[in-house]
Amino acid sequence: MDDIPNPRDPDFNVAYADAIKRPKPKAIMTPTMVDMFLGSAARAKAPRSFEDQRKWLLRLAKHFHDAPAVIFEERGSRGELNKWRAQWKHSPKQHDMAGTHAVRVLNWAVEEGLLSEHHCHRLPKLYQVDRSEVVWTPSDREAINAIAPEWVRRLLCVACETGLRPGDLIKLTRASVEQTPQGRRLRIRTNKRGRVAHIPITQALADVIDATPSDRMLILCNASGGRLTEHRASEGLRQWRDKAGLSQELRLQDCRGTAATRLLNAGLSLSQIASHMGWSLRHAANVIEHYARVSPSETDAVLLKLADSKKSKA
Repeated sequence: MDDIPNPRDPDFNVAYADAIKRPKPKAIMTPTMVDMFLGSAARAKAPRSFEDQRKWLLRLAKHFHDAPAVIFEERGSRGELNKWRAQWKHSPKQHDMAGTHAVRVLNWAVEEGLLSEHHCHRLPKLYQVDRSEVVWTPSDREAINAIAPEWVRRLLCVACETGLRPGDLIKLTRASVEQTPQGRRLRIRTNKRGRVAHIPITQALADVIDATPSDRMLILCNASGGRLTEHRASEGLRQWRDKAGLSQELRLQDCRGTAATRLLNAGLSLSQIASHMGWSLRHAANVIEHYARVSPSETDAVLLKLADSKKSKA
């Protein structure tokens, strides 16, 4: 204890005044913290992403229903959070997803002053995957095109030519098409990153766009001409993939590797492709190199362009 009962040092008085004015974290319960986050502007914007986020955070709130949020300021909370997500250790992807959403709400709580800190940063992950070697080859596409209905063929083509995620593919309309001095391009604000992507329209993509009925705005539709959902797009292609006897590893998202090669051929640099895809330069290069090696008809030209693009970044 200070033996000076009435300190008169000006610096002490300034520090004391600052300390008593500093906002203190509110004593709220964990479920309340979760509810506040889900009602905030920081929550996921895309409907499907929000539903996933809500599902995991409600599980978190249920598990810690009688715990005040301030327990996450204690070092031991890291172990408690790891015990909670260990319920899904049989499924590495779900295990990691639980931790990702929990940390997101805790980061938000710190930013909002509800917590002074937390100890759950950089939780170890179980799910490790490298899908750089999973791509749709020309022979894969031919197998689908030989048996699938038109709406699936159009979906696969546009996915392979643009590299867009399912949530962005299903919202493409005629209004997304822009004229350029050299031809046409697609202009779309992506769901995940919120950035505007400009994608060259290749001849294959132009054929799909031009074949779209004049009374339809959406470029991609379901079998009955209605609006596609992300789930139906992914599931539809999966069903015809299985009927064609192709690898079960192939998914709609893996069309992005094919698209990366198309974009390189269309004149985009490696850094532009990586930015568009949301990949690292190394991953983009690995995907394109693998695609070229499993597509003999394109090997020489693609690898030459890839080498030139790598040199320009050196």
